[in-house]
Amino acid sequence: MKLRDKVVMIAEAGSASGMALIDRFAPEGARFILNSEAGTDALVPALEKLHAAGCPAIAAGADLCSPRETAALLDRAERELGTVDVLIHNRRAVRPAMVETCDEERFLSVLNANAKSAFVVTQAVGRQMAAKRSGKIVYIGSIHAEKPTGASFAYSVSQGAIKMLCREAALVLGRHGINVNLIELGPLEGDDVRFRSGISALYEDYRYKVPNAVLGTYADVANLALYLSSAEADFLNGADVRLDGGFLMHYMDHKMKRPQHETTGGAP
Repeated sequence: MKLRDKVVMIAEAGSASGMALIDRFAPEGARFILNSEAGTDALVPALEKLHAAGCPAIAAGADLCSPRETAALLDRAERELGTVDVLIHNRRAVRPAMVETCDEERFLSVLNANAKSAFVVTQAVGRQMAAKRSGKIVYIGSIHAEKPTGASFAYSVSQGAIKMLCREAALVLGRHGINVNLIELGPLEGDDVRFRSGISALYEDYRYKVPNAVLGTYADVANLALYLSSAEADFLNGADVRLDGGFLMHYMDHKMKRPQHETTGGAP
């Protein structure tokens, strides 16, 4: 088991990525701190699944933008499970926001949900990890740290902030034996709706802009996160791992890999 008795904190455990992480990490012997902005009710299915499998776990609805609430959660977890060995920050809130019309409240709501929560929880968990001179921090971010969405500039700004937070934290926390890395997640099912834009065609026919015309899944994310959380990745620090199937390398639409009936005009 790669994570036997390791305490894993998942920042947004009630999300699709959170559930995939739980499914992948549980067989590896992890103990879980499950948090959700939506509150503990959203975590009941995950908690029941883990308890049935004999995996120690606690659930919380802490506001990770609040140093006080974050510290209280970590104090409780230390009493019940131990200090954090692995932090997975997987908050990726998206709200439509255009540069010329977005108000300050909307901009800050996205920045806080994604980037501020990453900073606050990294600082708090980093202290625990530094004291024992070991730990893994994995941010699940986005390719939109590099490429505009055309739908939510605030989301892209938040992802760029997380990318640089990863590098800065790796530089400092790495001196204490802590690895900090980023998964830049590419297109998943439903992202054409999530990033629908009136000015960008990026997500039109987006599945065919992946060279093999196959979208990623949250299981793919969980597999990579497990590697980054394990001893196998001990020499990987401050890395941006792009998990997008080659989406950002797309060049010309007429070169896309489409099903044969679409290229020949035949019936499906």
